[in-house]
Amino acid sequence: MSDRLKELSDVGVSIWLDDLSRERLVTGNLEEIVATEHVVGVTTNPAIFDKAISSGGADYAGQIADAKARNLSVDEAIRTMTTFDVRWACDILKSIYDSSKGFDGRVSIEVDPRMARSTAPTIAEAKALHWTVDRENVLIKIPATLEGLPAITEVIGEGISVNVTLIFSVERYKAVIDAWLTGLEKAQAAGRDLSKIHSVASFFVSRVDSMIDAELDKIATDEALALKGEAGIANARLAWQAYEEALATDRWKALAAAGAVPQRPLWASTGVKDPAYADDRYVCELAAPGCVNTMPEPTLNAVKDHGHVHGDTVTGTYADAQAVFDQVSAAGVDLVDVFNRLEEEGVVKFVEAWDNLIENVKKALA
Repeated sequence: MSDRLKELSDVGVSIWLDDLSRERLVTGNLEEIVATEHVVGVTTNPAIFDKAISSGGADYAGQIADAKARNLSVDEAIRTMTTFDVRWACDILKSIYDSSKGFDGRVSIEVDPRMARSTAPTIAEAKALHWTVDRENVLIKIPATLEGLPAITEVIGEGISVNVTLIFSVERYKAVIDAWLTGLEKAQAAGRDLSKIHSVASFFVSRVDSMIDAELDKIATDEALALKGEAGIANARLAWQAYEEALATDRWKALAAAGAVPQRPLWASTGVKDPAYADDRYVCELAAPGCVNTMPEPTLNAVKDHGHVHGDTVTGTYADAQAVFDQVSAAGVDLVDVFNRLEEEGVVKFVEAWDNLIENVKKALA
């Protein structure tokens, strides 16, 4: 096991792998990574499944042939393959799930991204995925769109554990916290065991830097250019402040007394997109006790090889983080517009990946 990854874990960071494929499962690669790299969870998204299935034809050939023989629709075939992978990964991570009392050992699967702007279909899809995977340690991913917020409440109220994804702004994250708390209150009113309902809130990091850096480049003053690469980490640190504030409320304390567990912030989009930046920055600069960091394998390897782990780098940084955002705004960046575009771009990218997967599977079934 890498000493650097162990140091990160010792801070209290849960390391999750942001990738899954049939190849990883068949070859034992996922088991190996879990055994040697301190990985305690797995996340997936439509782009990951598009890459896995589109490039892993031989590994999925048997299920494709069966789907063809059964005359399954394209959507049914895709869900058969993706839920199979997630179920298998859940079984690999079950011992971690048990030993961590449900906090880790989790595998995420996302609702059809085409439903991101529709509440009722998202709720129905989330319940169907939970039933189909049929594993305690699955997390159903629901996007934090305005239409997704009531779906989050309803699904958590049903006792289903949720990974809220595509969160870009602290304002929207606070709405996610409210949706989660409302869901727990519904679950409590229905007599459900709150200790069994887990949730993470996936707050995206590198994409924030990419878009705000582009805006700062357009402004091009010395003051604006000096702020490049600062916003993504500052934004996440302010989200952590919101998390701490939520756990200090009487509302949360009442639910905690009834057995509820915190909805942990999860840092997503942690692969560096600008090669000028250190490739471990969205991990080592966002280390906090109790957070989750989901990494693509190159980022995991970067931290393992040369990551500069230096303890808790989040707690108590809030004044400096707010100062960064005040300066970015003063430089002329319209942050409301940036966050709106990031959300729309995120939804579009996942829909495009899903549509591409549909086309590839359609060809395979022909």
